[in-house]
Amino acid sequence: MRFKSLFNLKEHFGELLKGEFLERENRFTAKVLVDGRKARAHVADTGRLRELLKKGAPLILAHNPKGKLDYKLVSVKKGREWVLLNTQVHSKIAERAIREGLLGFKPKEVKREVKVGNSRIDFLVDGELFIEVKGCNLVEFRKCLFPDAPTKRGRKHLQELITLKKKGYSCGILFLAFRNCSCFTPNEKRDSLFAKTFKDALREGVKFFGIKLSFNPETGEILLNSKLKLC
Repeated sequence: MRFKSLFNLKEHFGELLKGEFLERENRFTAKVLVDGRKARAHVADTGRLRELLKKGAPLILAHNPKGKLDYKLVSVKKGREWVLLNTQVHSKIAERAIREGLLGFKPKEVKREVKVGNSRIDFLVDGELFIEVKGCNLVEFRKCLFPDAPTKRGRKHLQELITLKKKGYSCGILFLAFRNCSCFTPNEKRDSLFAKTFKDALREGVKFFGIKLSFNPETGEILLNSKLKLC
């Protein structure tokens, strides 16, 4: 079976390189090994990623011509899976999924980064449906979990969706799962406040959308595997 290609990272980043993870200096910087030499890479995902970023883990990297660091961290290999870690492309993948009708409808208009209150919601679809996007790369007991670290920002976005829903808008949250799992649930162990707010949002009528994706490092393609359901 040939999975549907949603996005190509080679077209976005250019050449993709193989490397090896050494250590994480801080939230935004990792030490890596590329062609036998040590270098530094920008980490866009500020989550803990402890289950993924282990010494010796195979990496996919991209050149970082405009930044201070040598490379951008794109993906890490966990078992047989290549897990996308570059959050900078989440909105591009999500927009393609929305426009392709993967949420159950074909939109006529998709606006990005729409200002609401003191922050921005990722998408406004057809002038009436607000959608916030989150990437999920943590799996435990076959369940995809979000977040992998406490997120005040994520909770704030949910609260804004609840407010918009009460004002009469349609609202949804879209989870992009970059791991193989059976279903999704909020990570109450890592952030109980986010989990509570997520459940409150569903009770208020905020819609859950989820899709499972995989990454092919040879072609650079982000591939649609299937829809992701709630546990």
